[in-house]
Parts: sequence; C-alpha cells; structure tokens
Amino acid sequence: MAETGTGKGAARREAKGEGETLLPSREFHFTTDDFERVRKLIYQHAGISLAPVKQDMVYSRLARRLRAHNYTTFAQYLAHLERNDEAEWEVFINSLTTNLTSFFREAHHFEILAKHLQKLGAQGKPIRLWCSAASTGEEPYSLAITACEAFESYAPPVSIIASDIDTNVLATAAKGIYLMERVEKLEPKRLRSFFLKGAGTQAGSVRVRPELQKLVTF
Repeated sequence: MAETGTGKGAARREAKGEGETLLPSREFHFTTDDFERVRKLIYQHAGISLAPVKQDMVYSRLARRLRAHNYTTFAQYLAHLERNDEAEWEVFINSLTTNLTSFFREAHHFEILAKHLQKLGAQGKPIRLWCSAASTGEEPYSLAITACEAFESYAPPVSIIASDIDTNVLATAAKGIYLMERVEKLEPKRLRSFFLKGAGTQAGSVRVRPELQKLVTF
C-alpha cells in the first residue's frame, strides 16, 4: 500500500500502483521517473549531463513551463515536448542551461592565446577563433580584447565565431551592454580602452566598443 503524507513538507512517498517515487509534495506532480526522463531528453538533444542531485533545479526551472501550458504534471509537459514542438524544445534547453562566465576568466589562458596569435599573425594569414560556449558574451569579447592587444590594433586579423546552446544569452551577448559590476575587476586601462561608459538611462552600465563587436559574430 502506498505511503502518504500531508502538508508542504510531506516526505517522499510511493505513487499508488506505479512504484514511482514522488519527490516532496509540490505544486506539480513530479516523480523520479519524470526527472530521469528529463535527464535523458536533455542529454539526447543537447549533450547536457544532469547530475542526480539536480532534481530541485529541474523542478524550479521547468515549473514555469507547466504554468505556461496549464499542465498539472511533468508527465503531461514531457509528452508535449516529445510531440516535437520545436519552439518548446528551445525553451526547454534554455531553461536547463547554466551560464557561468566573466571577463578574462582564468586569465592565464588569454596570456597564452596572445602569444599564439602573434605567431600566427606573423605568417600573414587571417585567424579565426571559435568560442563554443559564449554565454552572455564576456568570453568572446575577452578574446577580442586579447587580439586587439596582441596586434596593438582595433582591427586585428582575427574573426571570432561565438555560439551557445542557450539562444537567450546570445541575444544579450550581441548587445554588448553590461552592468558596471561585471567589469569592475578589469584593469583600468582595459576598461578605458575597450568599453564606453553609459550615460542617462544607461548610467551604471558600459558597452563594448563597436570595434570589438565587429570582430565577433554571434
């Protein structure tokens, strides 16, 4: 017989007749089978491997999609997804993507890159770089800054392709506008050389120089 519980803090219990383990009582019906189904789908369609401890994250990020479609169970939502709704697939992947980025993250890598760019530039051939997890743009713009510094020019022989599985963050990246707190750790010289300070309604933010934006294709 299935074990039951009451209240928001109800313990995990067995779904009657199915043997599925329900996660703690919440707004939407969500079982461990649902979670494993999500893990399988996101891996198949995006190559993202979700750890078993990500159950709460999956619930919180996808719950809004159930509300949007007026579903009451995750099983209903996942069935909708599997009917090949391309637009919903994009939202599903975007919802489960975690974006962690910053300008010149792991700075020593960019120092090594600058040396390689100078060597390649000496051969007189155009250089193409690919930033495969561009997120909100900090990393590809860091590549662009590195190229400008390596060649001491705002028009280095470098082009950068920036992609990301999350289409929402690419739209943010293309704008090249950031809150001041996102660039406060940059050296003052870099900040002056490669960013324009916002004024009026844009006060408290900066924008990457147009020359940098021309180097990056999102």
